[in-house]
Amino acid sequence: MSDVPLKQIARLAVPALVILAAEPIYVLVDTAVVGHLGSTPLAALSVGGGVLSLIAWLGTVLAYGTTGRSARQFGAGDRAAAVREGVQASWLALAAGVFTAIVAQFGAAPLAHVLAGGADPAVAEGAAEWMRVAALGAPGLMLATAGNGWLRGVQDTRRPLSYVVGAFALSAILCPILVYTMGFGLVGSAVANAVAQTLAGLLFVRALVAERVDLRPHLNLMGQQLVVARDLILRGLAFQACFLSATAVVARFGTTALAAHQIALQLWLFCALALDAVAIAAQSLIGASLGAGDDAQARSMAGHIAVIGGVCGAALGALILAGAVVVPGWFTKDPAVHEQAMIAWPWFVAMQPLGGVVFALDGVLIGAGDVRYMRNLTLMAALGGFLPAIWTAHWLNLGLGGVWAGLTLFIVIRLVALLARLRSGRWAVVGARLSPA
Repeated sequence: MSDVPLKQIARLAVPALVILAAEPIYVLVDTAVVGHLGSTPLAALSVGGGVLSLIAWLGTVLAYGTTGRSARQFGAGDRAAAVREGVQASWLALAAGVFTAIVAQFGAAPLAHVLAGGADPAVAEGAAEWMRVAALGAPGLMLATAGNGWLRGVQDTRRPLSYVVGAFALSAILCPILVYTMGFGLVGSAVANAVAQTLAGLLFVRALVAERVDLRPHLNLMGQQLVVARDLILRGLAFQACFLSATAVVARFGTTALAAHQIALQLWLFCALALDAVAIAAQSLIGASLGAGDDAQARSMAGHIAVIGGVCGAALGALILAGAVVVPGWFTKDPAVHEQAMIAWPWFVAMQPLGGVVFALDGVLIGAGDVRYMRNLTLMAALGGFLPAIWTAHWLNLGLGGVWAGLTLFIVIRLVALLARLRSGRWAVVGARLSPA
C-alpha cells in the first residue's frame, strides 16, 4: 500500500472519528443532565432532540457533497477554488439554518404535539419550548457542517477537530450550570446547545474569512452543490425509510423483540458511525487524486481503502462477537430481551466486515462525485431487497432474525453493486469540476 500510506488515511480518519463521536457523546451527557429533572423533561428532550438530529443529518449531507468538490479543486492545485466551494456551501448552510430557526418559532408547538402523540401534554409543551430555543443555534450548526466539508476537502483536520470538540466541551460545561445552578431546567439544555452551535459556526466562518477569498454568493455554483445534496438526501431518505419500516415490522413481533431490536440497531448505527471515519478520509483523498488528473492513483487508492474498511469492520465484528454475552446486559436485565438480542447478534456480527467495505466505497464514490449512481443503488437495494425481505419476514412470522436477515441483504446488494462499480472504473472521472447531473 505504498501509494496510500496508512498514516495518510489515519491523519484524516482519526480526527473525523473524534468529530463524529463528539455529538453522540454530548447527547449522552445532555440526556444524563436532563434525566435528573424527571421523566417528563427527559421525554421532552427525546422529542426535541430527535428533530434537531434530523437537522444535523441534513447538514452532514451538505458537508459530504462539499468535501468531494473541494477536494477536486485542492488536488488540481487551486486551493482558492476549493475554499470558494466552502463559501458557497456556507451561504446555503446559513440560509437553511436561518429558515429552520424562523420556522421553529412558529411550528415547534404543532410539531411537538404530533411527535409526542398521546403522551402527557407537558411533554409536548416542554419539547416545543426546547425546540424554539435550540433552533436558534441552527445557523451555527449548519455553518459548522459546511465548514467541516470544505476543510476536509483541503485536508485540514486540525481546525475542525479543535472547533467541534471545543464547542461541545463548552456545551457540556454550560448544560449542568444552566439546568441546575441557574435553575433554567430543560430550557438550560437548549441554551447550552444553541450557544455551542453558534460558537462552532462562528469559528468556521472565521476560518473562511482568513483564507481571503471572494465571500460573495454565486448562484450557479450553489445550484451545482444543490444537485449533489439532492441525490445524497434522496439516498439518506431511503435509509430512513428502511429503518423505520424495520421498527414497524419488529413491533408486530412484540415488545420484547422491539426492545432487543433497539439495542442491536443502536449498536449497529454506532459501529456505522465509527466506520464512516474511513469513508470521510476516502472522500478527501479520492477527490484530490481525481482533481489532480491521476485516475490510476485514484483507482489503486480506492481498492486499498476498501481493504482497510473491511479490516476495520472485521475488527469491530470480532469485538462484538466477544461481547455477545456481556454487551446486551449493559442495556437490559430482562432475560427475554437478552434472548431476543442473541437472535439478531450473528447477523450484527456478520455485517461488520461487509459494512466496512460498503461504507469505505461510499466514501470513494462521494469523493468522486458519483452520487447519482449511489442514489439509484440505494433506492434499488431498499425497494428491491430490504423492504420486501422484512415484510416477508412479517408475513412468514420469521421474527427478529428475519428482519436482520433483510438488513444483511440490503448491505450485500450494495456491496456487490459497489464492487462492480469500482471494477468498472466509470466513477474515476478526472478534472477539477464535474458537470452537474
